[in-house]
Amino acid sequence: MHPASTTTAAARRQIGSRHRTSAPRRPSPPPYPSPKRMKLLTEVMEKAAYAVVEREDYGDISCEQCRSGERAEELLLCDKCDKGYHMKCLRPIVVRVPIGSWICNKCSGDGQGRVRRLSQKKIIDFFRIQRCEKDGIKEKCRSLQDSRKRRRRSLVYQKKRRRLLPFIPSEDPAQRLKQMGTLASALTALHMEFSDDLTYLPGMAPQLANQAKFEQGGMQVLSKEDIETLEQCRAMCKRGECPPLLVVFDSCEGYTVEADDQIKDLTILAEYSGDVDYIKNREHDDCDSMMTLLLARDPSKSLVICPDKRGNIARFINGINNHTPDGKKKQNCKCVRYDVNGECRVILVATRDVAKGERLYYDYNGHEHEYPTQHFV
Repeated sequence: MHPASTTTAAARRQIGSRHRTSAPRRPSPPPYPSPKRMKLLTEVMEKAAYAVVEREDYGDISCEQCRSGERAEELLLCDKCDKGYHMKCLRPIVVRVPIGSWICNKCSGDGQGRVRRLSQKKIIDFFRIQRCEKDGIKEKCRSLQDSRKRRRRSLVYQKKRRRLLPFIPSEDPAQRLKQMGTLASALTALHMEFSDDLTYLPGMAPQLANQAKFEQGGMQVLSKEDIETLEQCRAMCKRGECPPLLVVFDSCEGYTVEADDQIKDLTILAEYSGDVDYIKNREHDDCDSMMTLLLARDPSKSLVICPDKRGNIARFINGINNHTPDGKKKQNCKCVRYDVNGECRVILVATRDVAKGERLYYDYNGHEHEYPTQHFV
């Protein structure tokens, strides 16, 4: 019994010794991270986009446009330059006091003006341009109104009736891509989708509500020949042959449209597009680009076009100050509501010959005289 117990005791001592000598050492704790150096306020201010610095007294603030300090309740103070602007002196005008911070057009112009340029493929995808590769398909893409218009042109001139003209797109494809690129950049900056049609969404006005027969006093009916011209313009836009117009950014007027080539009188420029809704649902809407579509005998059935989420280049054409002679002289196009096959449509048409580089303006009021244009440039 003793030899066995002796052997067992020796084995236990060896195991215990092996366990003690081979135990891993505890790793030394990592060194404490060095304390972060706090940046100086001057370094932070150099890299900051802007800082709001409150004044003790704002009694000397005046509007940068009209140079008047009256109507202090309508003065908006820029959170970047701390300058004041009347809400009605801004372009476009501001209907309500913005919620949160607000930056004037001059301070935000650099950021909005440098919108990223879109590539050719993105422009084609953005406008959903139809790709026609074969000659046979190209011929099918062309509107049948082209040949009809040529046959009836002599008859139109003999009757001396003023017909609407289709726009003439730029011959250079690169120039057309540039024109569409400016529109795509402006729509992207406003988080909008391109649409050349009236959109009817659930919860808003249905398409059945847009009937010209509901118009109080009747609506001007677009002739058959002019409807063909309108469809011809729509077919050209689908092929990527856009009107010769550029969307440019102005520090005072915001986004605006100018002619990129000569445009003849009575040329169709664009059709106003966007979401269709009842006016009663938009009474407190602060969108500055809503367009009257239908003024019904029953006011609850009147409709407006709201281009805040979907729209086209018509959304960026500015209005005139129709309270001054100089403002009225700037008008070179008009916005007309037509009965097109029983449906209300809004079309922008040139009212005189427009030179290249000239900006487009029309009267926002028309016959209603409800839009406050006396503060327009």
